[in-house]
Amino acid sequence: MMQFNTTVRGNADSSTIASQLFRCASSIGANYHEANRAESRKDFVHKTAISEKEAAECLYWLSLLQDGNFGNPEQRQTLLRESNELLAIFTAIGRTTKRNAKSEIRNPKSEFQ
Repeated sequence: MMQFNTTVRGNADSSTIASQLFRCASSIGANYHEANRAESRKDFVHKTAISEKEAAECLYWLSLLQDGNFGNPEQRQTLLRESNELLAIFTAIGRTTKRNAKSEIRNPKSEFQ
């Protein structure tokens, strides 16, 4: 993901938004890192869902920067696009994992033979 300068020049509002954006953006990676070390499928889905929520929060903060015309316009557009892509990826991961868990056919008798 492209680096975002947290020292957005402007005013206290833009600095606060940039700080919040940094927190949620770094949380995406941290939670996905944890998801890949999940103890169960349910734990994986949960941690991936947190990454999804953080990606959605990034979109919110980026939209505020966009509306306030803070920072570099090209960088904002790149970050908005990447955040949308991450949101779509995490949404798809969650749906696919849940769907695959429901469609697994398990035969309890075959586990002990």
